[in-house]
Amino acid sequence: MITEMIETKYQMLLPIMNEQLKRLWAASEAKALGHGGIATVSKATGLARNTIAQGLRDLQQPTVSSLKSRIRAPGAGRKKTVTLSPSLKHDLETLMEPATRGDPESCLLWTCKSLRKLADELKLLGHEVSYRLVGEILKERGYSLQANKKTIEGKQHPDRNGQFEYIYEQTKSFQQKGMPVISVDTKKKELVGNFKNAGKEWCPKGKPEQVFVYDFPSDALGKAIPYGVYDLAHNEGWVSVGVSRDTAEFAVESIRRWWQSMGREKYTGAKQLLITADGGGSNSSRAKLWKKELQQFSCETSLSITVCHFPPGTSKWNKIEHRLFSYITKNWRGKPLESYEVIVNLIAATTTKEGLEVRCKMDQKEYEKGKEVSKKEMKAIKLKRHEFHGEWNYSIRPK
Repeated sequence: MITEMIETKYQMLLPIMNEQLKRLWAASEAKALGHGGIATVSKATGLARNTIAQGLRDLQQPTVSSLKSRIRAPGAGRKKTVTLSPSLKHDLETLMEPATRGDPESCLLWTCKSLRKLADELKLLGHEVSYRLVGEILKERGYSLQANKKTIEGKQHPDRNGQFEYIYEQTKSFQQKGMPVISVDTKKKELVGNFKNAGKEWCPKGKPEQVFVYDFPSDALGKAIPYGVYDLAHNEGWVSVGVSRDTAEFAVESIRRWWQSMGREKYTGAKQLLITADGGGSNSSRAKLWKKELQQFSCETSLSITVCHFPPGTSKWNKIEHRLFSYITKNWRGKPLESYEVIVNLIAATTTKEGLEVRCKMDQKEYEKGKEVSKKEMKAIKLKRHEFHGEWNYSIRPK
């Protein structure tokens, strides 16, 4: 509470204070607080502790000549490290990316690397940086230190982290060559009708929107099955809203529609496509129909398709979950999904400060459940498994 009060006062006075007045004002606040005052004021204002300590010395000997001599000329003083090293933040993000963990739905990230270790690695890259500055940059970019949380059931695969790093390297390689990289998945199925939707929306006081008391499927107009495609490089998303079943055929048709409506225009002349996906569901790593449909799509587009699946139990680390689906959920919170038209419009209207663009269309095709793929059809697929976990990582070339 004290820190917030000091910060508020500092921000109000900041426009009219020069360097000397900032130093003296901060020192007077620290002196009034007593023990620990310098640390508290430094945290609230961002001023260095040495600066506040110098202000305390100036308050003890407030001679006019000494005070005037300590006013710096505009633009003078030591430059910030991030100013002297423009690539510092980028290099730190590069170090963080393969080791990033967290709950994407809350947009909160954390790292298993210590601040001192990160500072040491940045020094090897030529940056003179302290571990304190590394911590400040990470906080500024949305990271925080987190304790362990019991959320995983069952055993983790021993190559779990290795697969994360493999996906990262594949993504980096494709993007450096200007090839498209997409993240795909099926969002939670939704009942279509006047049902309660979690969250709150602004309404006239005492006049909330009236919805059914019970979510009986018999009262629904149907089910909406949103399958999303997220373009990592352009921060763009495509969502097909299905009405029948979430099958591999539906999944690949959604990717096909993204390519025809958005991808082909963005990646003129592309010969390759990287798909990152969960290991289960309609785009399961074991699904034969998924591979057969990708082969057909590859032949239609002449794209060589590489697929990298996330390890078991790690679906929420898929980029589409926290860069597209989480914002769709926020956009329609508190709004009953009364019709397919409402769902499509709410998804298409989803935006973010970072410039997310989303397109959405209905897919009214009836997809057959349990389609069989023969051994002959599987042999005809031009599939090449990668050396590292070929069951998760493979490529399909056009015939």
